[in-house]
Amino acid sequence: MGVVAELVLVRHGQSLANVAFPAADAEGLLEAEISGRDAEVPLTEFGERQARALGEWIGARPADELPQVVITSPYLRARETWRLAAEASGIDLPEPSTDDRLVDRLLGDLEMLTRAAVAQRYPGEAQRRADAGEHHYTPPGGESFADIEVRLGAFLDDLHREHAGERVIVVAHDAVVLMTRAVVEGLTWEQVLAAEREAGNVRNASLSRFVAVGDHLELAYYNVVDHLPTD
Repeated sequence: MGVVAELVLVRHGQSLANVAFPAADAEGLLEAEISGRDAEVPLTEFGERQARALGEWIGARPADELPQVVITSPYLRARETWRLAAEASGIDLPEPSTDDRLVDRLLGDLEMLTRAAVAQRYPGEAQRRADAGEHHYTPPGGESFADIEVRLGAFLDDLHREHAGERVIVVAHDAVVLMTRAVVEGLTWEQVLAAEREAGNVRNASLSRFVAVGDHLELAYYNVVDHLPTD
């Protein structure tokens, strides 16, 4: 089976949750200044500027480096990141499709809860998490990082089969970027953590690029944000 010629992974632009939850957790609050479903969390104004900067970067690429396939998470923040990027690119780009396997980590009953709220409502979760280890810990009704790895493995198998030899952009979430790297490079969980320590957390609107070398993909760069505004 062939492989895609290029796979560029983009984390969505800064979302309202990316701002509200760290602020609430820092204060030990039971509620963040955001409500609703995780799938419907919008971008901030800064996140919208990041998305447009991404589009300008895409629009400046040579014709033989432009994406031929675009796939996004179905979550609003990912779809909006691509919509704004495509508008800002100034060029005709492929119509995006969505794939449910690109959603953010499913937290089940813990979705949209602050750390303080989790500790109050689910006091046993901290011990469960410690006992299972971060790779295999599954929140009530949610999924583990190991589960994400499985769904992304299936996604990549289909991607290579359906789009071998094509240039692909995927717009999704930090967990998707991180665990796609684990799948593509065959990393152990310890190696995943080491990669995250080296490069930092996957940043909003960052670029991570894999290129085909023979019958497999190799990492060209990871978690790059040189194309983004600083404020």
